[in-house]
Amino acid sequence: MNEHCLKPLVLGAIATNCYILPFDDFASQDEPSRPPSDGLPQPCAVIDPGEQAPVIIARMKKLNLHPQYILLTHGHFDHIAALPYLAEAFPQAVIAIHREDAAYLGKAAYSVHRESFAAAGDSSYVDLLWKDMPSPSLILEEGDKAGPFTALHLPGHTRGSTGFYLADQKLLFSGDTLFQDGCGRTDLPGGNWESLRQSLERLLSMDGDIRVFPGHGPATTIGEEARKYR
Repeated sequence: MNEHCLKPLVLGAIATNCYILPFDDFASQDEPSRPPSDGLPQPCAVIDPGEQAPVIIARMKKLNLHPQYILLTHGHFDHIAALPYLAEAFPQAVIAIHREDAAYLGKAAYSVHRESFAAAGDSSYVDLLWKDMPSPSLILEEGDKAGPFTALHLPGHTRGSTGFYLADQKLLFSGDTLFQDGCGRTDLPGGNWESLRQSLERLLSMDGDIRVFPGHGPATTIGEEARKYR
């Protein structure tokens, strides 16, 4: 496994982690190796493209990658601000989000984002960076697959918050549900502490060796975080 690809791009004013994950690095040992690409870009997933689309695109070009999937752990604007630009640059990419957060995408999404950031105290962040959002091309439910990833529905931070899990590799991309030393807020529209508590209980009961790559801050493990909640 190439550990370098697990180091996120930290983007924008809210320091959101964006992960660019080449599929070859996460293939199961049982899968056949790919034939030589003859220099053609190889498929990858982009998880949570926050601000600074040129930075994301430049990283993919440097690594000779193209996104087959753009996976959104939830719909908050700081996790998807670069999405319109990526959708234009890579129109074949599948944009995946949970059904409960689908309203954050599409032509009517502006009012949803503005309401969310107004509740946080300042909607100017949305207005400054706004570009109309594309519609999702894959609506996720619990257990659905997106390439090698399995969607885990983890409501609480938002109704549709989702973790993307690679069981073979014991890797979880947790969005804003679970951080090192904490969890996401629940005071914005769609947030619910009881739902988040149940989502955390679910995660912290999983294999302690699972490495967790959150939407903000450094990586951790299920075991490390479970010990803190005991």
